[in-house]
Amino acid sequence: MNNSNTLIQIDKKGMGTGNEELGLLLISNYLKLSLANEQLPKIITFYNAGVQLTCTGSPVLDTLKEMEQAGVKMIICKTCLNFFNIEDNVEVGVKGTMQDILTLQANATKVINL
Repeated sequence: MNNSNTLIQIDKKGMGTGNEELGLLLISNYLKLSLANEQLPKIITFYNAGVQLTCTGSPVLDTLKEMEQAGVKMIICKTCLNFFNIEDNVEVGVKGTMQDILTLQANATKVINL
């Protein structure tokens, strides 16, 4: 069951602060459990280092693709992709602007920051 107005924001390459390897393990577990338990948000936005999770080589790419197939909309910040010079490596979601993210935040009934 999709959470019809929930927006998840991912702004780093992982979850939490501290050890990067642990952060990747945590975000992987979070996304897999969301999918397995059918507790899916309507939208996930990716910005800052979080955009790297949507690109070739990401350890969570397969899970994100499954979530997208299940109806989760994913918006990836174009400015961030350009900053990291990885715009051509995106494999899931659509590229968007900060205005898109701002509008989605305003329209969401719940925003979760990971």
